[in-house]
Amino acid sequence: MHFELNSDGFMSVKKFELMLKSNEVGFFDSEEFQQIVEHYLEAGKMIMARKAVQLGLSQHPSSVEIKLLQAEILVFDNEFERAHDLLNNLYEIQPHNSEIYIQKANIFSKTDDHEKAIDLLQQALELTEDQADVYNLIGMENLFIEDYKLAKLNFIKCLELDETDYSALYNIIYCFDFLKENTEAIEFLNNFLNSNPYSEVAWHQVGKQYFDLKMYEKALAAFDFAIISDELFVGAYLEKGKVLEKLGKYNQAIENYQITLELDDPTSFAYLRLGKCYQKLGAYDLAVKFYKKTVKEDPLLDKGWIALVDFYSKQLNYQ
Repeated sequence: MHFELNSDGFMSVKKFELMLKSNEVGFFDSEEFQQIVEHYLEAGKMIMARKAVQLGLSQHPSSVEIKLLQAEILVFDNEFERAHDLLNNLYEIQPHNSEIYIQKANIFSKTDDHEKAIDLLQQALELTEDQADVYNLIGMENLFIEDYKLAKLNFIKCLELDETDYSALYNIIYCFDFLKENTEAIEFLNNFLNSNPYSEVAWHQVGKQYFDLKMYEKALAAFDFAIISDELFVGAYLEKGKVLEKLGKYNQAIENYQITLELDDPTSFAYLRLGKCYQKLGAYDLAVKFYKKTVKEDPLLDKGWIALVDFYSKQLNYQ
């Protein structure tokens, strides 16, 4: 169950927190409590979520929705037996509530019975109005048992129902990559782009597929489209820089890596690639400067230290 925290929901959270500080008990309807608990769950504030559930049940002891959130917290706390008992009781009241099946599936998933979890999610699929979310959960269970083909199919169904679900898109490409289906991945992404021509994530992913196939010109075009779709997309500039390096266009690669430093916090990867480019151009002082920035940014990055070793070795500076 996921609620949008609109202005009313935000006010409910503030009112709830003020109530706790003042030790005065205020009244909330059951839907307000659902929003409050869901807010804390999504924020990872489990202590506050437990308090909200406790108070919610004291005011609405028969609320199935609040009890389902209680079950979700019990599962999080690994109190599986209590969660099972609670969900079985709720099933007697609302046997067609898809959330009961989803929470039960969550228990089986956490206890490594993924086949049973999938079976329950398949039942939830027939009952829920939010099929995209359930397909996504089934896909994740397929990944747990390393059934990448089925996982891919379920993530695709999820994306068909919600084309804005980029986590599903990433998971689809992960499955294609694991199955070494680069050509099939490109075909899938191009079909997706036919109906979502400004999806920077899809352009970025199709570019990576072309890069893996050493089709550098097509990869470059894809990353350019990703940047056109979102000129602040750091990942596209990094990947474009990598392609330009492969094409020997080091000055252009440097421009793209520099853009990433302006758009976001510097990364050791960008510093390393800048060092490599300057070394290729014979600008050795700049190369060393960026290699040193690399290891300062991430002292545990072995590639940064190796780059320095290789550089000094070529200069015969063994000391």
